[in-house]
Formats: sequence, C-alpha cells, structure tokens
Amino acid sequence: MTEAIRLSKRLAEQLPCSRREAELYIEGGWVRVDGETVETPGARVAPHQQVGLAPNARAEPIAPATLLVHKPAGAAAEPLLRPECLCTEGGPPQRLLQAHLRALHCVAPLPLAASGLVVYTQDARVARKLLEDGVEHECLAEVAGTLAANGLQALRPFKASWQSERRLRLAFQGGREEEIGPQCAAVGLQLQALRRLRLGRVSLARLPEGQWRYLLPWERF
Repeated sequence: MTEAIRLSKRLAEQLPCSRREAELYIEGGWVRVDGETVETPGARVAPHQQVGLAPNARAEPIAPATLLVHKPAGAAAEPLLRPECLCTEGGPPQRLLQAHLRALHCVAPLPLAASGLVVYTQDARVARKLLEDGVEHECLAEVAGTLAANGLQALRPFKASWQSERRLRLAFQGGREEEIGPQCAAVGLQLQALRRLRLGRVSLARLPEGQWRYLLPWERF
C-alpha cells in the first residue's frame, strides 16, 4: 500500500472487522490518527500514519442527541451550536461528537428579539413531544405602560401573574411567543423583553447565556 486510503477501510483491515463496524468506531470518536481523534470515516490516511482504537471502544450506533440552547436577545441560536459554546458544568461528563451537531431540527424556536431556552434535537420522540403534545411554555415578559382593568384575565390563553412591578410571568400551551407582544398591547402594555424560562419540566436553570448543553438522560419535557 503506497497511497492514502479511507480511514474506515484501513481500520477494517487493521482490526480486522467489517466496514460498517469500522465506521461506527470512527463516528463514535473511538479512533485516533497520529494521536488525534478523527470522526470522519472517509478521511484519507497515508501508510505511514498510525491508526489506533481506544481500549473501551464500542461499535454502536450513536443515540440521537437533544441540545438545549440559551439564546441571547437579538441573536440567532443556531450559530451557537459549536463545540466551544458547550457548557460542561452542572451535569455528568458527556462525550461531544461531531455527529451530535448534524441533522438537528429546531423544535422550540423563539422570535429573534426574545431570549431564553431553545431546543434542537435529532430525536423524533422529542420533536413529537414538543411539536404535537402541547407542552407548557413559561416565559418572563418585561413590560411598560398601564395595565387595563381586568387586563390579566384578558391575556388568555396565557396564564399571567405579576413577578414584580414590571415583570409578568406567563404560562401557556404550545409555541405562542409571537402572540405575546400584540396581546400585551391590547391591554395597555408594551412588551420590552421576553425570556423563555421553561419547556414542560425542563428549565433554563443555570445554563449561561450564549451556551448550550445536552438534555440529560433523566430529563423529560
């Protein structure tokens, strides 16, 4: 062998194992080339390069990932989905794989001006739960103006309560964040800022703004 070949072919011949098993090892982050982890089965390796397999490697399909993002106001959430924005505090260690950042679907978007919890997932069950099952959303709205008489009751379908003099806590089913501004205006309030705190049983908690984390194995929306 004198030419560079696909890493999956090289690993399959070296172990030996099937080509599919080799791809699973590589995509799972278990393979190193000259000491560096490579997760692309089609990467080319030359004969002189050293290819090694981690001792605890498993040739298993990668489970679909769900990512929780703390979106800043006025910014998009998707550009934050990169390794350097991963929050590693507050949970068990999680192996970050390139595959976790591909084929993601945003199943709980927010208006550009809003901040707070946004969800991206590869898991069809999570998508179905958030898109079809009417999970409760909880938001904090900063407002100005004077509330009309019986204004809180008129904000339906939102369950509204005052958290402070200028902050309303709103709970509602499904994604109705776009309706909050017009609804507030109808009762004499101007929406100044909106922040999503919770989706179902999963909250923003201590996730720093501008970072993301994995949905933990025991968390359910």
